[in-house]
Amino acid sequence: MFLIVALVVRFLTRRFIWEYDPTLESTYRHQANIDDEVVTMEILDTAGQEDIQQKEGHMRWGDGFVIVYDITDRGSFEEVAPLRSLLEEVKKPKNVPLVLVGNKSDLDHIRQVGTEEGERLAAEMACAFYECSACANEGGAVAEAFHELCREVRRRKAMQGKARRRSSTTHVKQAINKMLTKISS
Repeated sequence: MFLIVALVVRFLTRRFIWEYDPTLESTYRHQANIDDEVVTMEILDTAGQEDIQQKEGHMRWGDGFVIVYDITDRGSFEEVAPLRSLLEEVKKPKNVPLVLVGNKSDLDHIRQVGTEEGERLAAEMACAFYECSACANEGGAVAEAFHELCREVRRRKAMQGKARRRSSTTHVKQAINKMLTKISS
């Protein structure tokens, strides 16, 4: 459920594959230029077949997540919220970088999940939302979803770095103040 093989292959090769084994777990390495910075991504396509222990292991492995549902399958959409809850339980602290993707937008005539529902869920999850089609990929939405996830991971890491620097500076100031207090006593 994290990533759908066809969506990953579309992103990596700009092609759509009609036949694939949806139960194969694969790891891909990809370099992309995002906002004038070369980014190396390792993408784990879990194939959605894992048990709870495998799921948790996959969640610990990643820095960011693309959660994909099928707009023609309401059940896949209803799996998103519980998956997000498990993700936040496994990845502490909470507020994990993720992007929500509704796939198969080329099959609008058999849609079961409205665009507004995806947008609303993404707003509740405080993440970016994309609707796309691994088959058609109009407008490059598949690549944009992955690039946005990379941007979000980069933003979160930068914020964590600032918080760490600030807290270590505070500790140094406190230590110096203690030493000065002892010296003046």
